[in-house]
Amino acid sequence: MRVPRRSLLMMAGAAGLAGCSLAPDQDHTGPDAPRTTALRRPVRTAWVLSSGGPRGFVHVGVLKALQELQLRPDLIVGASAGALVGCLCASGVPAEEVEALALDLQAWSLGRLALGTPERLSGSAVADLVRERARVRLLEQMAVPMACVALRRSDGAPVAFTAGDAGLAVQASTAIEGQFAPVRIRGQRYGDPDGSTPLPVRIARALGAQRVLAVDASAHVERAPPGAERYRESDLRKKALIDTDAALADLLLKPDFGYWVSLSREFRERAMAAGYRATMAQAKELQALHAV
Repeated sequence: MRVPRRSLLMMAGAAGLAGCSLAPDQDHTGPDAPRTTALRRPVRTAWVLSSGGPRGFVHVGVLKALQELQLRPDLIVGASAGALVGCLCASGVPAEEVEALALDLQAWSLGRLALGTPERLSGSAVADLVRERARVRLLEQMAVPMACVALRRSDGAPVAFTAGDAGLAVQASTAIEGQFAPVRIRGQRYGDPDGSTPLPVRIARALGAQRVLAVDASAHVERAPPGAERYRESDLRKKALIDTDAALADLLLKPDFGYWVSLSREFRERAMAAGYRATMAQAKELQALHAV
């Protein structure tokens, strides 16, 4: 199946829905609502995981290889799919468990009807998934500090949530505009940052990272196959955004697993295997980066 667009979640509407979200525009104002706080420890090495929808499965293979290489960051920064995978990893979930979850995950289970919203779908099930699977509930409790990047809708500014409810922060980061209802936190609505900050290296630097490993899950536009012409403009626009941040990384991984994507098990396995291979191929460079 050819599915070139980035959303893993938008397919939920076609496949079925996991219940209904009765208060999709609830304003989260409690003490555990996601927020931005200063990190408590210096950041020498940060891992930055990009957005990418179904292409985000590649992050699972990358993290599996990094775990086998016994490498550990001082911070993980994730956008959209990268926030979801990164959050599980940062909480202490072993890579093998994340891999098993990625293979078994049913896309339809991540969408809920959002009554009374233009988008008609809510990603509240994503928040529940993180709460159920992560080893801790709050970002500040993570074994590795974690920053979930979301786009503040009022002014288009990217915001890095580093404390509060991890599930809600990931839901905000994966709330694709026009597809899933934004998440309201302390009066502001937040959504997926893919259209402005798909690879948030600058945010990692702003949080103090001295060295950055960036993982880009986007397609290799220069090798787009025949039939992909209609997507070229959006692909090039995203590439320009990514290139700006990628230039600020110390090491960039951009695994290649083909242009077209799907939600099949074969695609998931292929994406994860490509991430694993690309990481292991640069094992020496990665070990040197973390040894400095």
